[in-house]
Amino acid sequence: MASIKPSAHLADVRYEIRGALTRRARELEAAGRPIIKLNIGNPGRYGFEAPAHLREAIAAHLRDSEAYGHEQGLDEAREAIAAQQRARGARHVEVERIFVGNGVSELIDLSLRALLQPGDEVLLPSPDYPLWSAATILNGGTPRHYRCLAENGHLPDPAEVEALVTPRTRALVLINPNNPTGAVYPRALLEQLVAIAARHHLLLLCDEIYDDILYDDTPFQPLAEVAGELPCISFGGLSKVHRACGYRIGWLSLSGNPARTAEYRDALQLLAALRLCANVTAQWAIPAALQGAPTIHALTAPGGRLHEARRVILEGVASSNYLDLVAPAGALYAFPQVRTDRIATFDDNAFALRLLDEESVLVVPGTSFNVPASRHLRLTLLPQPADLAEVFVRMERVLARMATEQPERTVAAA
Repeated sequence: MASIKPSAHLADVRYEIRGALTRRARELEAAGRPIIKLNIGNPGRYGFEAPAHLREAIAAHLRDSEAYGHEQGLDEAREAIAAQQRARGARHVEVERIFVGNGVSELIDLSLRALLQPGDEVLLPSPDYPLWSAATILNGGTPRHYRCLAENGHLPDPAEVEALVTPRTRALVLINPNNPTGAVYPRALLEQLVAIAARHHLLLLCDEIYDDILYDDTPFQPLAEVAGELPCISFGGLSKVHRACGYRIGWLSLSGNPARTAEYRDALQLLAALRLCANVTAQWAIPAALQGAPTIHALTAPGGRLHEARRVILEGVASSNYLDLVAPAGALYAFPQVRTDRIATFDDNAFALRLLDEESVLVVPGTSFNVPASRHLRLTLLPQPADLAEVFVRMERVLARMATEQPERTVAAA
């Protein structure tokens, strides 16, 4: 009997954050080996908890959550999101231009599905969060990656971004604060990128899920305020800032001149209606999250757990013979790279597998984030600082072994 073949669309889709390395880690765990995991941005798996007032808001509305809700989200939730966006300077944001979804992941897919024709192009950062590239491909589009190099602080070069624009380009995607690099985009850079979108009539899509996770007094500039009248979608949610990944609640806010996005808004509503509604129960946490006192700052301020984890990573890289790092200014990750003057030939996937097999540490190689020939690794800041310090001891051992093997391999190849 003939086997069932998967869609050809999946040939160029990857998600290595939960891919082959993670499956190998599970095999090792099943064999009794403890693994230190630095591969996911899932706070609940590292002992973080959602704020109590979010749980209380959900518990108070359980009886109100048993029917399907409005396809765009509960009125109370959308009103809270719209108020937040207007307070940030977004223009023309009303309840009917807010959509609540089962996480930002679902809304990224919906926003691209409503936009793209086969062969349309989307400008994406490299490195990117790989869902963006995957959703572009699965909705018939073509990703065009602009580089965010370490030597430029992991910030994009506006001239390079604009050089990638073609007649088929439909959208410009930003991830700010950035996953996986931790870069936070200054206003002057955002103004240049907005100007590119204006010149070429592009829809701006800004993934701001880490908007309030910032270090060392780094300011966050929302894109919608800079975009003004230009069409702009800002994505946010409960997963990271509010440590509530399992609630699966995200939102998008459509700002800018309503006349330019009326048909697109209606397309989003159609797609939202086809999936009926987002998780009703968890939506009750949105007003509590956005209107209550912020809780993330105690974790990101000096002495807080995330700040301490970042400090340990910075110190670990500084003491390494093999690593460099652009200090993350925001988000939950660091993106160190292996120095070429220490290890000339480096395969990030091979290193990640060796680190797992030889030292029981799971990381994500940089190529998983659409970085060609990457020498980078993504490390999450979520483990306990003591575990992160141990990770650097183990990483250094593997890198030292690779460095001593390098001349032998070079001679053998010659």
